[in-house]
Amino acid sequence: MTPPAAPEGPETGAEMGPGEGAGIRSLSDILDALEEAGGEDHVSVRDILDEVGVRSFAPTILVPALILVSPLSGIFGLPTIGAIFIFLITAQKLAGRRHVWLPDMLKRRQVGASKLSRAIGWLRKPCAWVDRHTHRRLAMLVSRPARIMTLLTIIAITLVIPFLEVLPMVTSVFAGAISLFAIGLLARDGLFTLLGYVQVAISGTLVWWLLTSTTS
Repeated sequence: MTPPAAPEGPETGAEMGPGEGAGIRSLSDILDALEEAGGEDHVSVRDILDEVGVRSFAPTILVPALILVSPLSGIFGLPTIGAIFIFLITAQKLAGRRHVWLPDMLKRRQVGASKLSRAIGWLRKPCAWVDRHTHRRLAMLVSRPARIMTLLTIIAITLVIPFLEVLPMVTSVFAGAISLFAIGLLARDGLFTLLGYVQVAISGTLVWWLLTSTTS
């Protein structure tokens, strides 16, 4: 008799081996990893991947999304770079890859350590609040077919973000939706997936209002 399959664990534990980010279970863990990646002057994408783990798809989607929600999103060009990272990671997840791959050109990208530290400090309280309120629920929204739809939605958002940098704060609102989706994937919490779709609807309405108000 075939033994029953073990239930799926969190996104990180289900896909990682020892020493590859296996301790990342929450947003606070991700912020801790970002702090550990910090150097004296700059932090590279390679440093962040080394801390988060190349088999941690949900956390590696969350890292650039959280950065784009933070005040760092005001740096010109950063939303587009973040969208490229998220697109590549999400597409690889959809393709069934077991490890995150990024070209060396992107791995060499850096951000100032002091700027990253300030962004992490800004994110601490909201991330701690989210961690206290995540648990497994609304399983239908984090089932395998639902996760595929979520990943496709994330990809669609990343294709739009580069065209929206000229609109103030809009990229952060869309990045917030990606963050909610990634939290749902990480914690197997369908409520955050649902909130992600609500945020997409709000973001789309905001973009429509900004575009129509500027052309009228």
